[in-house]
Amino acid sequence: MAPRLAGHRRRHTPDLTGRTYGRPSQHELEGMDADVVLDLAWGRLVFGQTFAEMRNILAALRAEGTGQRDICIYARDPHVLVGLAPDELFIDPSYTYRLDLYRYRPRPELIRGVFVRTVTSLDDMVAINGVYARNGMVTGAPETMWANHRTRAFTYLVAEDTRTGRVVGTVTGVDHVLAFGDPEGGTSLWCLAVDAQSAPAGTGEALVRVLAERYVGRGRSYVDLSVLHDNSGAIALYRKLGFVRAAAVCVKRKNPINTPLFAGGPPGLDLLNPYARIIADEALRRGIRVEVTDVESGEMRLSVGGRRVLTRESLSEFTTAVAMSRCDDKRVTRRIVEAAGVRVPRGVSAPEDDLGPARRLLAECGEVVVKPARGEQGKGITVGVTDDGELERAVAAARLFCPDVLVEELVAGEDLRVVVIDHEVVAAAVRRPAEVVGDGRRTVTDLVRETSRRRERATGGESRIPLDDVTADVVRAAGHGMDDVLPEGRRLRVRRTANLHTGGTIEDVTDRLHPAVGQAAVRASRAIGIPVTGIDFLLPDVEGPDAVFVEANERPGLANHEPQPTAARFVDLLFPETRRR
Repeated sequence: MAPRLAGHRRRHTPDLTGRTYGRPSQHELEGMDADVVLDLAWGRLVFGQTFAEMRNILAALRAEGTGQRDICIYARDPHVLVGLAPDELFIDPSYTYRLDLYRYRPRPELIRGVFVRTVTSLDDMVAINGVYARNGMVTGAPETMWANHRTRAFTYLVAEDTRTGRVVGTVTGVDHVLAFGDPEGGTSLWCLAVDAQSAPAGTGEALVRVLAERYVGRGRSYVDLSVLHDNSGAIALYRKLGFVRAAAVCVKRKNPINTPLFAGGPPGLDLLNPYARIIADEALRRGIRVEVTDVESGEMRLSVGGRRVLTRESLSEFTTAVAMSRCDDKRVTRRIVEAAGVRVPRGVSAPEDDLGPARRLLAECGEVVVKPARGEQGKGITVGVTDDGELERAVAAARLFCPDVLVEELVAGEDLRVVVIDHEVVAAAVRRPAEVVGDGRRTVTDLVRETSRRRERATGGESRIPLDDVTADVVRAAGHGMDDVLPEGRRLRVRRTANLHTGGTIEDVTDRLHPAVGQAAVRASRAIGIPVTGIDFLLPDVEGPDAVFVEANERPGLANHEPQPTAARFVDLLFPETRRR
């Protein structure tokens, strides 16, 4: 028989949550608080087993705050509760899983690369909100979360990447005994979330295990959690750890946040890429009709009343053909933006029969960038050309995508994307080229493959790191080979450009953007005459005023800019009558 944790015994307790019917006796309820509602900042937990009257549960759910997501769990006869207000309530399409703590067995080996700890400051709560936002979850007031943490009834854990020190995961635990005198001795787990782009493998498991072991130490009976029925990855993890299905269900209100859970989406919705889906979800939350007209291109028809707008991701009928043509040709974009007073890098065209101007620019600058005059997603761009041979090869590579080639001076600095909607800055983010982090065991090739798989999962297949000659060249320039084992903690850049489609990452810097850079982005959008655009700059200091314009994108991706409301501002532009006050 496997050894049990010292000091922990299974004890007989009343069965208040193991069944969804019947009224418990007063003896079973002895010592438990009544009508318990706990505020977790993103919403409230309504513990149904503490309510004697079902109508009081309904009243509690009706008191849900705007922009929050309340959850009622352990309600007896939940179908009857929903029947009291079927136009307001629904049964959440989730499963409840339970881990009987007397059965729990610790993992014998350490999960590498991650350190789980209790939060220690209000800044940790802000970091938790960042993880929530990157996972599309509802965020909450950090002050409320911090106040909760100061009581032992709540446990907020974060996972740090030991290689970078960044918070890459979080989980929240509620001790039912300390919260309301639960005679069952239960606990529950909420808001397990990890940063899919950067969290080491096993981060979620580490968070769940540490929380479970905390409650084992307190002598608690079980840990319950709720997970969406189609979240196969999470369900597999919970089963691996010993969780089994329980009878409890959750009841929620039919609010805009919960719309995808109780209202069927239009055909093709689930097949949209993340850049179109974020817009569709925002429209549906506002009651805007969404018709997917072409899944592959992300084209949709949005309608309210008698008015319709056709969109292709963030490109809409509001963008004129002239504005599109200005963005399409980088040479035209440069001229228009420079005339508006925005600084651009020195650049020349490279005709097929005359590389003389390009060679002279290279001689003056020492290092240049070669790119197709028309193109997107970083295709055909060569960064860091330093000699004539490289120049000829880079121009030939660019011509594979467009016969017209532009050569520009290489400006050192961070790659900044500013999203401008209706000539207002909505988001700003630094984009960084793909990189891998060594673990002392795997080769660079293996690390690239693993990191690429993680990026694909995090972006719905939109981002991956190619294992091609460009990657090999970048690795070789850094003094490594693709078959080298990278030392633990060593960071290695594997692509030259920061394009998201080739594995680049993105960091929100909206709150740190210098006003001068924001004003330059708005001037550029007005000069081009485009209502929605992604303006790219290079700048030596993210918080400084000096920035050099690179290009304007007529169809910027609105995903990956959490927590900034890019999709909301886009739908505001299309349908201002639906704007949230």
